[in-house]
Amino acid sequence: MAVALSVALLVGWILVIYRNQVLTRSWEGNAWLMIAGIISFVTIMTVLVLFSVFLAREIREVRRQTSFIDSVTHELRSPLASLRLCLETQAREGLQPAQRQRLREMMLDDIERLSAFVDDILESNRLAHGQDARPIEAFELEALVQRSVATVTKRHHIEQEPITVEVPQDMVLHTDPVALELVLRNLLDNAVKYSDPPRAVRLRATVDSRHTVSIEVEDDGVGIPKADLKRVFERFYRVDDEAVRTRRGTGLGLFVVASLVRGLGGRLRAHSPGPGKGTCMVVTLPSRVLHSRTARSPSTAEDAPT
Repeated sequence: MAVALSVALLVGWILVIYRNQVLTRSWEGNAWLMIAGIISFVTIMTVLVLFSVFLAREIREVRRQTSFIDSVTHELRSPLASLRLCLETQAREGLQPAQRQRLREMMLDDIERLSAFVDDILESNRLAHGQDARPIEAFELEALVQRSVATVTKRHHIEQEPITVEVPQDMVLHTDPVALELVLRNLLDNAVKYSDPPRAVRLRATVDSRHTVSIEVEDDGVGIPKADLKRVFERFYRVDDEAVRTRRGTGLGLFVVASLVRGLGGRLRAHSPGPGKGTCMVVTLPSRVLHSRTARSPSTAEDAPT
């Protein structure tokens, strides 16, 4: 429609000039003609530019959704095929108890993988519609971190040694533990998934002078190009790199993490020197999430009435 309007305007403008040559010769006295032409031209160009921007965004969104569908298909097909193979194998005669137990463990792993995948999709949809009300309570951060580490290492069938944890034992937070645990699980899962053996993942928690809590998850994995450091938090977005495409993923994990961190009143940032040089994800939580027992200094505690 914009193209047709442009053509019509151009043809009309030529006809006006052709039929009113006297007016065009004395343009000083007919400035309205030039002003009308300029305004019309600017209007048409603005419409064309906005249309181009809208079309480019739609094309990007379609590509993301296509990539998401491909990833979903792969994420569903792989565990389902594995479950079918395990069930067919269990139906054979002469299997030893140890073999049956191994098949059972493989099926449980596939079911857990499917469950986590469905949870990510549901959480993403819930966050996209602004449904982020969650209960707030006090909890020890170290215990929550250890649970997250245990879940991730079990999922990837690795020992806990590659993941080092540096969290003050007495750090108590007052926020949503379910949301924060989901954040840490996703960040640790990505750090392990996008790192090749021997893996080295580090989780650190610190508190600055303003009682702001910072949680860092750092790895030595495939890294992120600088141009993609902000876009990795977009829904369905995945870095267009061979080292990333060869690893399963849907582009939902970091979107969910970023949305949950915002719901906690915090901020999520990504740092990476570049491809192949590792990544550091930093979660910054406001001072209000730090429990008074942790934030209280020794002098204040001594002066408090008994």
